[in-house]
Amino acid sequence: MGGMVQSSVMDLIGNTPLLPLRRLVPQGHARVLVKLEQANPTGSMKDRAALAIARCAAQSGRLHPGDTIVECTSGSTGTSLASVAVAMGYKCLLVSSDAFSAEKLAHMQALGAELQIVRSDNKKITAELVKTLIETSRQLSQQPGHFWADQFNNPDVLSGYTDLGNEIWTQTAGRVDAFVQLVGTGGSLRGTAEALRLHDRAIRIVAVEPAESPVLSGGTSGANRIEGIGMGYVVPLWKPDLVDEIISVSASDAMAMSRRLAREEGIFAGASSGANVVAALRLAERLGPDATVVTLMIDTGIKYLSTEVYKEH
Repeated sequence: MGGMVQSSVMDLIGNTPLLPLRRLVPQGHARVLVKLEQANPTGSMKDRAALAIARCAAQSGRLHPGDTIVECTSGSTGTSLASVAVAMGYKCLLVSSDAFSAEKLAHMQALGAELQIVRSDNKKITAELVKTLIETSRQLSQQPGHFWADQFNNPDVLSGYTDLGNEIWTQTAGRVDAFVQLVGTGGSLRGTAEALRLHDRAIRIVAVEPAESPVLSGGTSGANRIEGIGMGYVVPLWKPDLVDEIISVSASDAMAMSRRLAREEGIFAGASSGANVVAALRLAERLGPDATVVTLMIDTGIKYLSTEVYKEH
């Protein structure tokens, strides 16, 4: 694609690089490859979902020229929807919270989105907060000329990650033994895993969730400090039959790994990406040196410079 002039920012979504971790993986472990989703235009994998939602809605007649796209967001999906809305000629109304980074809120506004902020309990991400965000966005979407993206329930997001699975298969030349991905809305894990399984049903699929709120593995819902994951309840797009294993990672371990990724690998990512690598390394130890584990770098660390992930470290 290098050297070509693209027609739209939408043409820059996808085809992200795949990179081996060189210093963080101990000897005797499986090879760990990370898909650099921060190479997407707004710096996260959510560009894929936003484009799929908008395109499918427009094609089906649910989204009309000049309409306003409405969604609740921890920041990345909202930023992606705001960018896609600009490119496709829509407006954007986003519901978010002070629980999420100031950088993400500012990024959404910079792209022209109108923001409605829901106050959190001391910046804690809880099931109650998530449900309030969802219900607020649902109510706002009832206005004429407004379309609710509804990322938690909308199956169109899955098609946005089909290319991601196919890219991984192609880039590894079919040499992938396991795919590791955390669960937020559940769309990226499911969409990517289903695409990979069409190539090879033996690929191990591993879900990641916060240790502070391990509801997918039958634990108790709790406050979580990793933005974008751990909704505190079992999300509608979650498909347990697709998953071979669930690994829980603490926020402190995830954040520490994010800092190690930056300082030891030169990869600048958020805590969700750190959680993915913690889980991938645990799996890599068990699978051994002949295996290949692939995971995602969800987004860029630039979104979190003011947060506890990078502040004062």
